[in-house]
Amino acid sequence: MMRLLLVLLLVACIATAVGEALLRHRHRLLFVELVKLEKVRDELELEFKQLQLEQATYAESTLIDRVARERLGMLAPQAHEIVVVRP
Repeated sequence: MMRLLLVLLLVACIATAVGEALLRHRHRLLFVELVKLEKVRDELELEFKQLQLEQATYAESTLIDRVARERLGMLAPQAHEIVVVRP
């Protein structure tokens, strides 16, 4: 009877050790994935900040005016060219 109890305890200890090893391995894999995802998050945050800066730059009226003149050949209308349409 004592021998059976010892065998059962040994099997339980081995099973616990194997379970612990598997859990540690899974933890390591998940930690590696977490680090990768944090890196991706940081890269996306940096890109977002750069896009916000770019958007703010394009929103400036002086830049819009310059691009309209240089690239599109647009000019402000002369006073005699402006027609006011009233409903």
